[in-house]
Amino acid sequence: METNWEQRLQRLEDREAIRDCLSRYSRGVDRLDRELLISAYHPDAIDDHGKFIGSPEDFADWAFAMHSAAHLAHQHAIFNQFVELDGDTAHAESYFMFVGVNREGPPVSMSGGRYIDRFEKRAGVWGIATRLCIRDWALSDHRLDLDDLSSFTATSQLLSPEIRQFMNGGPKPRRDERDPSYLRPLEVSLERRAQWRALGG
Repeated sequence: METNWEQRLQRLEDREAIRDCLSRYSRGVDRLDRELLISAYHPDAIDDHGKFIGSPEDFADWAFAMHSAAHLAHQHAIFNQFVELDGDTAHAESYFMFVGVNREGPPVSMSGGRYIDRFEKRAGVWGIATRLCIRDWALSDHRLDLDDLSSFTATSQLLSPEIRQFMNGGPKPRRDERDPSYLRPLEVSLERRAQWRALGG
């Protein structure tokens, strides 16, 4: 019975560490705190954010430049969370909502989706090893095109035609088991990474 309690306590500690990691991500990106944001990832992590693919350091540079250009302020709030623990790895699906106070255009933009993450526990520390950012909705004054993922982002006005095309070739939200949240193991395709590099990423 003691082992059972030890296992249950460890699972609770692991889940709390994963939740803390996601909170560091949100706070880091909203406060433009590069060190805090990068601390949510393992150094060799890959983040496919739909309109960006790269390392934690490159993601921080890209995200801060993009949000600074588009917004006076912004928030990334995390809601429902589903975590599958498997020893020192975990698969997590975390619902998010983004709100941005825009520099131009409508005063406020809103969108929502999910962070689909493969977490790994290395040397006792949980961090993101692979991430897919999946967009499910956006506040809009017109009906969104479900085949145009670029219409689901709050910064669509900043996207070049090439980036829009790149986004639309990425993982799409589904309402069945074809959804990217079912991928095991979670990976960013080599083909997609090559396409990003061809765009100068």
